[in-house]
Amino acid sequence: MNLILFAKALHVVGFVSWFAGLFFLGRLLVNHAETDTVARSGRPDAALRAAILREEYEGMEDRVYRIITNPAMMLTWVGGLLMVALNPAYFVSGTAGWLAVKLGAVVGLVGYQLYTKRRIMLPMQAGKRPLTPWQLRLWNEVPTFFLVFIVFTVVYGKVGELSYIYLGIGVLIFCLLVYRGAVAYRNRRDPDPGPPHPKS
Repeated sequence: MNLILFAKALHVVGFVSWFAGLFFLGRLLVNHAETDTVARSGRPDAALRAAILREEYEGMEDRVYRIITNPAMMLTWVGGLLMVALNPAYFVSGTAGWLAVKLGAVVGLVGYQLYTKRRIMLPMQAGKRPLTPWQLRLWNEVPTFFLVFIVFTVVYGKVGELSYIYLGIGVLIFCLLVYRGAVAYRNRRDPDPGPPHPKS
């Protein structure tokens, strides 16, 4: 059996699952924060409905993080490091430094995941609101930037055609387009969002 191909398959499966978990977790956090709107809806059962939804979202957040996101992150690292261990030529092939740049981005993605859990998810489950629903929507787009950056770095870096200047400019333009799209969506969905919710 070709162990490098096996490691690559593990890496790809882990990578895809990791991003799926991060995106799903981010969406759950947005829904969790919006239960405050349910509680303020004025319906007779508003408080009960909000409490039930919060309990459901908290359980889903825990399961997504524990069962999907964290194991997928570990699988990504195991597969990637195994590939490098089996073929150290990855360090010297293609565009100079592409693998180090990719590894740096993956470390940054780990930092994003840990920050999301410790500074956003756990405080929200304790009743705090470190970010508004709008800010959480933007925060949920951050993995998209990592995804684009990492994929383009790998695809062009491995064949020696990566330009770090073009990569930086391209990712910056992509970030601006995503942000403008998010603002347009917010304005269409809620033309007058009112003042932001105070932080707890």
